[in-house]
Amino acid sequence: MSDRIVSFRRPAVALVQLALTTLALTALSGCASDSTTDGEVRAGLTPATVTRVVDGDTIRVEIAGEEFRLRYIGIDSPETVDPRRPLQCFGQEASERNRQLVEGQVVGLEKDISETDSFERLLRYVWVGDQMVNAALVEEGYALASTYPPDVRYAELFASLQARAREDARGLWSAACAGADPPRAE
Repeated sequence: MSDRIVSFRRPAVALVQLALTTLALTALSGCASDSTTDGEVRAGLTPATVTRVVDGDTIRVEIAGEEFRLRYIGIDSPETVDPRRPLQCFGQEASERNRQLVEGQVVGLEKDISETDSFERLLRYVWVGDQMVNAALVEEGYALASTYPPDVRYAELFASLQARAREDARGLWSAACAGADPPRAE
């Protein structure tokens, strides 16, 4: 069995199916209120179930019965799984925090401009209820703000959250990581 999540023999078909599913689910959720309770997704977001946390900024999700790899937009967490790179300071903590926030959860996915990255991972902002996970990881010091145009919707928010985390010496900015190399974008 292939380890790939999306069949890349027909990537255009898979992306069209995802887009149509997203439109249908968004239309169905359009009647919902903007606030959420456990297990509900805000109107305008695509519902997905997190099936696996890969690391601090990458997860696997199921959308309408199909599984996808997903990379959080606008952030970069310390490396933990790339065999070509050493384990980075606070990497395991970032992965664990991400796991606490999303594992097994129904999340809401928000697209910016790009559909996927060069590794064919979906690019999304991830919401649990009214909390954006991308922002929470930066605010708590588990990830760096790392914005790549054209996906810049929350770039200013992430930069301000990172500045606050740095001022408060949280996570990556703590004494535990002093002198360590920061995460590098993929």
